[in-house]
Amino acid sequence: MSNIKSRKEIKEIRDQLKKENKKVVFTNGCFDLIHAGHVDYLVKAKEMGDVLILALNTDASIKRIKGEKRPILLQDERAFITSNLKPVDFVTFFDEDTPAEIINELIPDILVKGADWSIDKIVGREVVEANGGEVKTIKFVNDQSTSKIIQSIISKYKK
Repeated sequence: MSNIKSRKEIKEIRDQLKKENKKVVFTNGCFDLIHAGHVDYLVKAKEMGDVLILALNTDASIKRIKGEKRPILLQDERAFITSNLKPVDFVTFFDEDTPAEIINELIPDILVKGADWSIDKIVGREVVEANGGEVKTIKFVNDQSTSKIIQSIISKYKK
């Protein structure tokens, strides 16, 4: 059975997990061209609670945020890859430019972003904290990014 869920399904799962007193960790992002930095981040996020929900930007939202040449991998492929990573319990999508709406729907116990975000700038912080949850950041351990991988490929193979 797939752990890739619709927004409606993920809300129902969240409601059930709340009844079971499970600590739900939520994070979001593009997760285009999965690299070691992504995996390290997800492992650390999962360690903060019982269940990790990952909300992926849809292809349309990535295009709006990152430009017409992105994503490299389409959303179904990104969902398949991330849903099969050990720390990820559930994957869903959001099409908006920010995850505010889905965070308001789920109200996770812990909201996690990379340490490149200051906590006061993290979308959804107010609703999570107002409901007794925590907002945390994870320091990146390597200097890896999808953009850097793309640039590396271009510089190595252009002629």
